Amino acid sequence: MLLIRCPYCGERPETEFHCGGEAHIARPDTPADISDADWGSFLYTRTNPKGLHAERWLHAHGCGRWFNALRDTVSDAFVTTYEMGTPRPDPISETAKA
Repeated sequence: MLLIRCPYCGERPETEFHCGGEAHIARPDTPADISDADWGSFLYTRTNPKGLHAERWLHAHGCGRWFNALRDTVSDAFVTTYEMGTPRPDPISETAKA
């Protein structure tokens, strides 16, 4: 079983978590002022990289808090997890820690 480290609770089984999609997506300051095409792009267009990807995760069956994670989409390995509101860590230094 895959273990995911919640930054608030520690390592827990993957069955306690839900993925919430790509992390660090900024909502437009004035949504009413952007075009329909730009609004649609904000809502539905996401990156889909092969390799390192920043994602939001919910510890649904634990503390109930959201956090961010850097995950390798090829190996499904979590490089690091970090609290919401924290800047994305440097993936090179995080990989060196592993």
